[in-house]
Amino acid sequence: ITSLGKGGHALIGANLGARGKHYVCGSLAAFTNIIVTFPIQKVLFRQQLHGVRATEAVRQLQREGLKHLYRGLLPPLLQKSTTVAIMFGLYEDFSRLLLRHAHRSGAPELVTRSVAAALAGTAEAALTPFERVQTLLQDHRHNGRFNNTAHTFRTLLRDYGVRECYRGLVPVLLRNGPSNVLFFGLRGPIKQRLPDARTRMGHMANDFVCGGLLGAALGIMFYPLNVVKSRAQAQVGGKFVPCHQVLMTVWRERGGSIVLLFRGATLNYHRSLLSWGIINATYELLLKVF
Repeated sequence: ITSLGKGGHALIGANLGARGKHYVCGSLAAFTNIIVTFPIQKVLFRQQLHGVRATEAVRQLQREGLKHLYRGLLPPLLQKSTTVAIMFGLYEDFSRLLLRHAHRSGAPELVTRSVAAALAGTAEAALTPFERVQTLLQDHRHNGRFNNTAHTFRTLLRDYGVRECYRGLVPVLLRNGPSNVLFFGLRGPIKQRLPDARTRMGHMANDFVCGGLLGAALGIMFYPLNVVKSRAQAQVGGKFVPCHQVLMTVWRERGGSIVLLFRGATLNYHRSLLSWGIINATYELLLKVF
């Protein structure tokens, strides 16, 4: 990027357009994040699925070897790059559209932007199949059955149909809409309370802290839904169990313990802190570059 110079940045920005750049910047920010944090996410996934300690999850990965460390990378890379692009891009598009009508009707801007955020989060759920395939590829119990992303998709579609790809959709919907509303609603107020930045690095640091704190807090808040999603999506074929029944099954298996239900939440907190810090800081930086 730096070799393009200011003229190149301006040309790219002009080609992308005012609307398109939000999608591109969101996608590139998510791509950067996934490459950095994927091994941490894999440890966290094992904790959510099996209720084991982080040290045991790390030992599982060590036993499987380096060649399996990035197994399952492609689905989250595609899914996250696309969903974060949708998250930021559709939020801006929905906000622009709804605010235009809100000015005429007198609706409060806070409500309008909250609706825009919820709609963007709901649209992201269309990409649930990527999370589904990621879950299967990260679960060592399926190492011998599914070879890679394309093979997993083919097997699910051939043997079970499209519906199987959307197993775990309900917890995804319950997570995405409300978390988007809180993220976009609180991002501005949190940044305003941080020390004034006078340099580019200062602005990046503020954006990192703002995004990281929000991501970490929301990760803890919606952690049980991610546990339910992981459990539901680890199943292949059979009955579609309602969300609340999956939660109660996990609750009973873990002895009715809140601590065990939230096992992995500490690592999730730190991963979200890093992930959303990277995403928010990279997104805001790229918006300025383009």
